[in-house]
Amino acid sequence: MAPEEAMKLLKEGNRRFVNGCPWGSKTKEAARQQLVEDGQAPHTAIIGCADSRAPLETIFDTMPGDIFVLRNAGNTCTHAEGSMVGSLEFCTGKLGSRLILVLGHTKCGAIYGATKTYLDSQPGKKVAGCALEGLLQDLGSVAQEAAQELGPGASSDEVAAHAVKVNVFHTMNFLLRFSESIREMVKTGQVQIQGGIYHLETGSVEFLGQSPLQKELLDSSMAIPPSMVTEEGRGLHGVRTGADERVPSDLALSMLKKGNERFAAGAPTAGKTSDAMRKALVKHNQAPHSAILGCADSRVPVDTVFDATPGELFVLRNAGNTCTHAEGSIVGSLEFCTGKLGSKLILVLGHTQCGAIAGATATHQAGATNAPGCALEGLLQGLAVVAKDASEQLGPGASQQELVAHAVKVNVFHSMDFLLKFSEPLRELVRKGELDIQGGIYHLETGRVEFLGQSPRQAELLSSDLSLPPSMALGAVRTSQDGIVAPKLALQTLKEGNERFVAGVPAAGKVHRSMCEALATKGQAPHTAIVGCADSRCPLETLFDALPGDLFVLRNAGNTCAHAEGSILGSLEFCTGALNTKLIFVLGHTNCGAIKGATAAYFAAKKKPTQANNALDVLLKGLDTVVAQAVAEAGAKATAEEVAALAVKLNVFHTMNFLMQHSEPIREKVSSGELEIHGGVYDLKSGRVEFLGCSPSQSKLVTGKSTVAPSLKDKMHGA
Repeated sequence: MAPEEAMKLLKEGNRRFVNGCPWGSKTKEAARQQLVEDGQAPHTAIIGCADSRAPLETIFDTMPGDIFVLRNAGNTCTHAEGSMVGSLEFCTGKLGSRLILVLGHTKCGAIYGATKTYLDSQPGKKVAGCALEGLLQDLGSVAQEAAQELGPGASSDEVAAHAVKVNVFHTMNFLLRFSESIREMVKTGQVQIQGGIYHLETGSVEFLGQSPLQKELLDSSMAIPPSMVTEEGRGLHGVRTGADERVPSDLALSMLKKGNERFAAGAPTAGKTSDAMRKALVKHNQAPHSAILGCADSRVPVDTVFDATPGELFVLRNAGNTCTHAEGSIVGSLEFCTGKLGSKLILVLGHTQCGAIAGATATHQAGATNAPGCALEGLLQGLAVVAKDASEQLGPGASQQELVAHAVKVNVFHSMDFLLKFSEPLRELVRKGELDIQGGIYHLETGRVEFLGQSPRQAELLSSDLSLPPSMALGAVRTSQDGIVAPKLALQTLKEGNERFVAGVPAAGKVHRSMCEALATKGQAPHTAIVGCADSRCPLETLFDALPGDLFVLRNAGNTCAHAEGSILGSLEFCTGALNTKLIFVLGHTNCGAIKGATAAYFAAKKKPTQANNALDVLLKGLDTVVAQAVAEAGAKATAEEVAALAVKLNVFHTMNFLMQHSEPIREKVSSGELEIHGGVYDLKSGRVEFLGCSPSQSKLVTGKSTVAPSLKDKMHGA
């Protein structure tokens, strides 16, 4: 599936989630059987946070098989050869996914913790005492960058909130910087890497687009570790950066007009960027002269249309260049751009032959009044108001073509009015003359932009005091105000949820806005932390019929621990320590692609040893111990398929044992009875989870001392 189509599905799914009309809450045996027989082909791979309030399959309303999910505390990559990059190379290379989405979320505990660690730190780097401290220190560079962008007057909460966005781009850049295979697929257009932020308060996902550094990273072969800090900058080299003065709105508009003229004349100048220019953007950050709300139509590449260089335009795009919710991504992004970045001009840009407007016009003419059956129908019905206004303005004699063309213009003004109607920060800036909101239409036929000026209703809207859209109905979810759940009760909750899933009668289908607000304001208290596989056929919240706030989910290919100082151990120490979760559940699944791949690689290496060439190879090599044990237990006559099936179960116990071997906080809690670690295997064919209980090696492991994982020794001992 093309990246644009995959992104469209994600946006539509999130709209259904926000509107409380999900599709993906039920699965059937036939569908599960098809996933077993035909395998998976997820349209998107997502790196998300393990926070239980952000269940990815739920917020994008997906079915098993749709998305390949990787999760850890802070949605971060700490090691290119580790689980995250290896899993993504597997998903984009072997499974054919063409879109990677890195998704952060508001009120992220890992980012807030890293920000506090950074702001409270004394001169001189402190050696990490445990995996959690190592994770927070690794995220310190993100907090540092956010603090520098906001300046010395920003509060700790403001820095942390901005660091969420910085961290999304940080992870996107990490993938481009440290994975040759992903970089090559992005270069050829086979894969796109996009970013986003999930707003706990509203349930909406703010899509951030590609990394501002993508072009630089694709054109270079450098491999600089994330911990490196850029030294003194060289200043400006022909691109806009945060060191430049803010551009007045009239000058910004003139720059857009001249840029479009160059584009239309076939004489663009923005094609070349030097190394010095790119470094200036990194060092001094951004200061775009204009924010543009345009259509997602692939024929309207906004930066190209205005012959803009990196750093000039802050671009937001969706189908129909529309605003549907004031608390969503569009208005919030524009408030950020005009407030924090200082942009003085917003341009709402429609275009001729717009498919979304044509569809909305047809919906209006058909007289559709029924409740929308999906997000797309809701989008078209929302835009039908625009078609209605256009029809009334043109009169009954207008042709279909004339109606659509005029509706494009009406829709531009409609979006401009929406911004003024539902954003007090934007309204106030316009009142004070510090912001100008203009409209325009890009003509596909000529490549030229028709500039429309301000909204005819601007004066009226500036003098009004309109309220925000009404909130959604009340709901109940687990928050930090709920009591701690004992391990036995948490395990029983998982079993009951899986039974509902198998029976096709899930209870966790709808999440209301008030539930999102409760999670955002009161914090999380997940009853269980789950280490599961990233396989898109195993959406953990779905198969345990869980609500946001129930489960703290960590996922990678093979449900394994690859690096002790990275995502898994640090995330679990955070969950069982700060969040007081009393049950860790490690879940494998039948027909696991990672285990099958590791088994095949193991047997191939026996015949002809090979060197690991990429992160995926290293990931599979890390499962050698599990496969070797499975071979020994299965016997010499066992087939590769039989070995892989046994290895799934052994790998669950291997991960459970790893947690007790290499995390002193976890081992002590298990030893004292404060924490239980259980395992299970999810059967793709039946939908049922086989609960395996505790590890057979637990009593031996908890009576001894935990050992430092190999990848932690350098940090903890200062070697």
